[in-house]
Amino acid sequence: MDKAEVGILARIIKANYPGFDKSPENIDRLHRYLRDFPFEEAAANVRQHILTEKFPPNVAEIRGRLGEQIERDRMRQETVELFAAMDAARAAAVPPPSGLKESIYARLRIQR
Repeated sequence: MDKAEVGILARIIKANYPGFDKSPENIDRLHRYLRDFPFEEAAANVRQHILTEKFPPNVAEIRGRLGEQIERDRMRQETVELFAAMDAARAAAVPPPSGLKESIYARLRIQR
């Protein structure tokens, strides 16, 4: 995110939280912590914050939980793949040969 985009975020936050510091020093500080973060994600996090919180967002709230979201998406994809593999295994499954159960029980009775 470049400094102009940080300024846009600051303007949005200031419009909804009049006490928010929109000074050039604060823009520089925010930019230092947000330069590696995508603007679209930050803007979405700010919009959600405005809808649910009564105090202005800090850097952590602007960044949101992107790492956790990525991990949740990865785990969701792994779950879908696991269920697909389980469905394929279920479709390929066949019953055991006839008489297997009885032969196992007979062996168990002999060993006792």
